[in-house]
Amino acid sequence: MDSQAYLPVPPGVGMEENFFSLDDILLSHERLSCRTECAFPRLGFLEKSGDTRDIAEGTKMELPLWLAKGLYERKRRVVSVEVPKVYREGWRTVFSADPTVVDLQKMGPYYYGLGSQMLHFDSPENPDVAQSLLQTFIGRFRRTMDSSQNAYNEDTSVLVERLDCLERQRLSSCKHFLLSLPGG
Repeated sequence: MDSQAYLPVPPGVGMEENFFSLDDILLSHERLSCRTECAFPRLGFLEKSGDTRDIAEGTKMELPLWLAKGLYERKRRVVSVEVPKVYREGWRTVFSADPTVVDLQKMGPYYYGLGSQMLHFDSPENPDVAQSLLQTFIGRFRRTMDSSQNAYNEDTSVLVERLDCLERQRLSSCKHFLLSLPGG
């Protein structure tokens, strides 16, 4: 029997969510730039920058991911969601050149999670975003694996502070696995 007081619940994979995962709960609160596609009567108090009673059509707002997903419908447009800068063409070019030099922690601790959640929203950039997420993960995975194998021979704190939440979990899992091997 495990004596840990809290057994971590892994986050959902891809577009799936695990509502018992602390990482998924924090991810769902990431804010997205949205534009209203219809008027919202008597909800003007939600828009802090204006003093109007209603939220007008075309108003730009920042909404948490969970609310943007709830208001986004393909049939009836209530809100449209902008692709965050880190997933746009400029950053995708940087990631395709050398993904290991980018500090994903500064981009947001849930780079892969938020990117995969962005695929819920219709965007012509979705195929490119998905490909970039995959190639970035593959490009950074080798470095993470090398560091996990050499974790006791070198200081990995500099590497770990630049990793996304998903990468940190993979690094930790690799370390535990290697320690469980005979002679590990």
